[in-house]
Amino acid sequence: MDTITHGIAGALIAKAVFKGDDLFASRPMNRQRIVTWSTMLGAIFPDSDVFRDIFSRDPMLVISWHRSITHSLICLPVFALLLAGLTRWVARWRKWDAPSFAILSGIYAVGILSHILLDLVTSFGTMVWSPLKWSRPAWDLIFIVDFTFTGILLVPQILAWVQDRPEKSRRRAIASFAILAVAIFVIQRLADAVGAPISPATVLLFVLILAAFFLLPLPTAEKIQRGQRSGLEEQDSTRKNIRRRWNQFGLVCGCLYLGLAVVAHHSALSRVKNFATLQKLNVQSIGALPFPPSLWRWDGLVRTAGGVYEIRMDLSQKSPFDNPSDGNSPERQTERPPIEYRFYPEANPNVYIEAAKELPQVQKILWFDRFPVTRYHEEAGEPIVEFSDMRFPQMGKRRTPSFTYRVRFDPAGKVLEQGWAK
Repeated sequence: MDTITHGIAGALIAKAVFKGDDLFASRPMNRQRIVTWSTMLGAIFPDSDVFRDIFSRDPMLVISWHRSITHSLICLPVFALLLAGLTRWVARWRKWDAPSFAILSGIYAVGILSHILLDLVTSFGTMVWSPLKWSRPAWDLIFIVDFTFTGILLVPQILAWVQDRPEKSRRRAIASFAILAVAIFVIQRLADAVGAPISPATVLLFVLILAAFFLLPLPTAEKIQRGQRSGLEEQDSTRKNIRRRWNQFGLVCGCLYLGLAVVAHHSALSRVKNFATLQKLNVQSIGALPFPPSLWRWDGLVRTAGGVYEIRMDLSQKSPFDNPSDGNSPERQTERPPIEYRFYPEANPNVYIEAAKELPQVQKILWFDRFPVTRYHEEAGEPIVEFSDMRFPQMGKRRTPSFTYRVRFDPAGKVLEQGWAK
């Protein structure tokens, strides 16, 4: 999951569960704002491991270090205690009214845990048991960058801010709607550029949903503002309740979205298993991975001794992979759409491939890869060996999948160059 979404999720949890205040509220720093800041910082803290890249030139850190110690369930209590202690020190220095050390430790633990769980639902893999065990569990539920999920977590927080001050709600609502609508069109262009197009109908649907949430309540809000006669204390209590309800609504919607992802993953994985059965494949590993831009699209992968099969699926369309047991029936064959898939063959073994596999960097690559494919070719008489993980497929105009490692030899078998393919 991207770091920005982690921070948004942490802030939402603080407001919905711990009664946290807005991060940048006009009110002075208080306990509720410290709660929100602490949960949000805890939710982004695990990604601080990327700072090691600034001081290191090791290109393998992205697979050997990222999502390890700082993402560990075993190390989580230690980091929560350290961050709580640091926060208490800053609060005493700034003379802020902060929660107790014990409460802050729990808040930071929740923030860090939210990060770990939201990384687990992606397909990159997270070393949650490091340093005791360096495996990379991955639940394969949502794509690493999921704008729909980010929007579900963010929009309710903006709505809470919009309706916090009835006298400013009209201006805030119109400005927020305009900015978010433009963001949707920008995301559409970005998605088209990387090969994950979003249809105009989907863009229109999201814009209409935003309009319903931000613009339709405006007349009601203005009537409430004109009719308000209650005391300041009651008004403040009402605003707090409105803010918390919107944030609780966002947290519930986020959990429901993850629940839908579980259902979609189950359906996609069933199709992939049925494909393997129909093709009578000798399966070594199998998976259904989320494919942007929506929960409907999935990338099915089946690894065999000869290579990797890839089946891109749209769950909204009829599947040719249902009921493999009656696949030989003429009636079923005429009903099914044609089976479409890609096959990425494993290169035939040779001395250059064997030499490449002995390199320490390549051994790390093979440890990281879940659906590896080895390719071999020559350029200007020089042997080239490439290792690709089909979890990160070719998208858009890219010629090679992401996370492709290339080793160049001279004809005598000496390594001339190695590194990630551009």
